[in-house]
Amino acid sequence: MDPRTLGTQIDDSIMDKSLESRLLAMNKNYFLSVKSKVLDGRIFITGKVDSPEEKLKITKLAWETKGARSVKNDLKIKEKFNFKKSAKDLLITSQLRSALIFNKKIKAVNYNIDTYKKNIYIYGIAQSKEERKEVISEAKEVLDVEDVISSILIADDLRVQKD
Repeated sequence: MDPRTLGTQIDDSIMDKSLESRLLAMNKNYFLSVKSKVLDGRIFITGKVDSPEEKLKITKLAWETKGARSVKNDLKIKEKFNFKKSAKDLLITSQLRSALIFNKKIKAVNYNIDTYKKNIYIYGIAQSKEERKEVISEAKEVLDVEDVISSILIADDLRVQKD
C-alpha cells in the first residue's frame, strides 16, 4: 500500500526511531505526549508540551535529525484538562477515520489523524491530487470541525527523480 520505495521506508523509520529515542532522552513524559511521523524525510510532530520553550527545543531536535528535509511542528501548549473538549476531539477523529475507511476513493491506511480543540491535523500520502482533495473534503464535513490542517503529500512527489 505504501508508495514509497523500501529504501525510503527504511530511512524514514530510522529517522523516526532516532528522533523518538532523543526525545525520550530529553524527557520520558514525551513518550505519551509527543508523536512523530517521518514521510520521505519530512518530519511531522504533534502532541502537547508544557511550555513554548519545550516546543522550540523539540523543533530544534527534529531539525538536527540526520536526513531531515523539513519539520512541521504542530505541538500545542498544554492547558488544564477538559474532559468535554477531549471527548469531542476524540469523536471528531473517530468520525473522520470512519469516513475515510468507507470512502472507496481513499486508501485510509495511508493517513494519520490528530484532533486538538476541534482542529483536525491530517498527515499522509495520497495516491493523487484528487484523493488529497477527497480526504480534505471528508474532514471538512465532520460536524463541529473548526479547521482542517493537512500535510498530505502526493505519492508521485515522493519519488526521487533522475536527472
